[in-house]
Amino acid sequence: MPDDYAPTAEEALEEARKLLAAGRPFHAHEVLEARWKTGPAEERELWQGLAQICVGLTHIQRGNLSGAAALLTRGSARLGAYGSTRPYGLDLRALAVEADAVTTAIDEGNTDAGSAVAAILARLTPDAWRDRPITR
Repeated sequence: MPDDYAPTAEEALEEARKLLAAGRPFHAHEVLEARWKTGPAEERELWQGLAQICVGLTHIQRGNLSGAAALLTRGSARLGAYGSTRPYGLDLRALAVEADAVTTAIDEGNTDAGSAVAAILARLTPDAWRDRPITR
């Protein structure tokens, strides 16, 4: 990312979704991190949590499952702090639960990067909760 990249919230979410759909969670993390660093201070936890979840997915791709679990847990906790609010139409509670489900799958030795990325991507879509059950 260029040092002066400062996406709007909508641009960051759209680009992160595209990158996740292409199987590139590290790049999605970079976009979300740019928003976290340039966005409003009151949204820092939101963007940092989303970025941490994407880095967790990157660790799954690279085979670092303990690192993945740690980052997914941290990201989930940051999103959980938002309670039932729905910034930018995102169901953060469902996204946090999904990240926790991926962590559980890691702990059970039953996860793969493609499925994990797809599960998180499904929850990163505004109002995704209406159409999709939470993966367990």
